[in-house]
Amino acid sequence: MASAASSDTERLARAKAAVDPDYVPSDDEEYMSDRQQNYFRMLLLDWKKSIHDAAGQTLQSLQDGPIREPDLNDRASSETDWGIELRTRDRQRKLIAKIDAALRRLDRGEYGWCEISGDPIGLRRLIARPVATMTVEAQEAHERREKISRDD
Repeated sequence: MASAASSDTERLARAKAAVDPDYVPSDDEEYMSDRQQNYFRMLLLDWKKSIHDAAGQTLQSLQDGPIREPDLNDRASSETDWGIELRTRDRQRKLIAKIDAALRRLDRGEYGWCEISGDPIGLRRLIARPVATMTVEAQEAHERREKISRDD
C-alpha cells in the first residue's frame, strides 16, 4: 500500500512537471496529445490524492474518540453526521477505483475514447468528468436502456 502511494506521488510529480500550470486542453490541438494526456494524468492523480487526504482526516477524527454528547438529541445528530461522512467516504472509495481505471486507460493509450463507439469523448466532458468512459450520446443511450430494463 505504501509503495502504491509513493508511486502515485512520483507519477503526480512527473505529470505536474510535464504540464504548464496555466495549460488547459483545447480543441485547436491534436486530440489526446502527450500534453493533454499529461494534463489528465495530473488531474486524476491530484483528485485521487485529495480523496486520500480527506479520508485520512476522517480516519483521524474517528480515532480521536467516540461521540460523547450528553444530550440524546445532540448525540443522534452527531451520529447522523458521522453516518453521512462514512457514506461519502465509501462513495469516494468507489471513485478511486474509477480513477485508477482511468489512469490504466491513459497508460494503455485508450483514455479519451468511448468504450462503446470508439469516438473521442471530448475535452469538455473529460474536464468535467475525468473518469468518463463514454461519449455523452453513448452515456444517454446506456441510461435509457438501463431505465427501460428497470421499468420492466
